[in-house]
Amino acid sequence: MRPSRPSRPSKANPASQPPRHGLARVLSKLGVCSRSLAEKAVREGRVRVDGKVVLDPERPADAQRQCITLDGEVVAASKRIYIALNKPRGIVVSASDERGRDTVYDLLKSAGLPWLGPVGRLDKASEGLLLLSNDSVWAAGLTEPKHHVDKTYHVQVDSIPDQALLDALVEGVVEQGERLAARRAVLLRQGEKNAWLEIVLDEGRNRHIRRLLAAHEISVLRLIRVAIGSLVLGDLAKGQWRHLGDDEVRVLAQS
Repeated sequence: MRPSRPSRPSKANPASQPPRHGLARVLSKLGVCSRSLAEKAVREGRVRVDGKVVLDPERPADAQRQCITLDGEVVAASKRIYIALNKPRGIVVSASDERGRDTVYDLLKSAGLPWLGPVGRLDKASEGLLLLSNDSVWAAGLTEPKHHVDKTYHVQVDSIPDQALLDALVEGVVEQGERLAARRAVLLRQGEKNAWLEIVLDEGRNRHIRRLLAAHEISVLRLIRVAIGSLVLGDLAKGQWRHLGDDEVRVLAQS
């Protein structure tokens, strides 16, 4: 009599698998709002799962198998939107500002767009190319440090840098425990007292360029982001925005 073969373990039915993500993250991944706004909405009792109020943003949830509502409206995946905006100087990259300052969302008020989150940041004094999207996975691919997506800036400084200074910017400095360096730094043009540099970063720490230059006692007069990966600001007017084409979205995802 042949010995019976051990039975193979049956594959788990995907429908029987427990949810892997917390409720706030699920809302964010659906493109409904940012994760921080989702956490706030859950804690305020504005979110229900299968008809029951959930107050824990980390409670596992599954949008495919459960009915999730926000403020009484059923939550469904939003159409993925990707836009490029030319942020003017003086505008805050935030959904709201405690000081009442103008934000990038004021520029989009009449556009009829769903919630969009900024892909990375530009500080209030900086200007230029800013991406916004409700695709959190795509956004993470552009902003996570491990992906090293190049970002190109044109920077007006209050001095005339020589080649030694440009080399020093690439070599980098350690400031407040962080290493700050440029991937590339070149002189674009110069006047009598100031100059324009092109500086390329492949990571973005808080006020990276300003802190790097300040370490060499150089002040920034203007800072304009002109490209992210292969996407260039081009002739997009200040305060204006446009949808990205499918090819642009795909190429950026592969950066």
